[in-house]
Amino acid sequence: MAPIDRSLLEGRPRRAVFLPTASALEGPDRVRYWTDLGTKHFTGLGVEPVALPVLDRNDADSEDLAALVAGAGLVYLSGGNPGYLADTLAGTKVWEAIVAAFSTGAALAGCSAGACALSRVAQDLRDPGRYSGEGLGVVGDLVVLPHFDRMALFAPGLVSQMLATMPEGTFLVGIDEETALICDGGRYTVAGRQSVWHVRGDGSRTGFAAGEVLDLAGAQS
Repeated sequence: MAPIDRSLLEGRPRRAVFLPTASALEGPDRVRYWTDLGTKHFTGLGVEPVALPVLDRNDADSEDLAALVAGAGLVYLSGGNPGYLADTLAGTKVWEAIVAAFSTGAALAGCSAGACALSRVAQDLRDPGRYSGEGLGVVGDLVVLPHFDRMALFAPGLVSQMLATMPEGTFLVGIDEETALICDGGRYTVAGRQSVWHVRGDGSRTGFAAGEVLDLAGAQS
């Protein structure tokens, strides 16, 4: 994903703020894993890495932590639990700072749980009723399933479940590993090694490879 993240930082400040929030419930070792991974990744890109230790809503309402978002060229949400991530950030000072940075030109990205949380729906995939289920809605017309090329192995039946419970007016999109869906001015473009899939209500799906644009405006959900 290095070329994709490099392109997201192009023309933006060389400063990446990343949050291991989604992994907080998995314990300090897992939080450390994501923090170390982000530090190594962004350092390798020649970018200042800023790990933001937001692990609960108290952290997310910290003015000191929120202040660290200012000046970011990229804000990145890591993997873990999508429902916990969205419910922890929603309506907090840190999320307000992220939205402010995004609205003034910073890129905003997420992998795995982070990608889910940026869309319309963010659940605990193993216990769908555990959290509110509301995503952060940055891309409010999408419901995202990451790891789509492996989804049937570790979450059989999840696609059917998501199709049955999707909010009206949204589109279900599956994103394969090592692949990104980039939104720029409402235009969704695929980047990376594999494909992005538009999954229709009847379960049929259309794949889009790197460089292709998803035409959701004329698609049936």
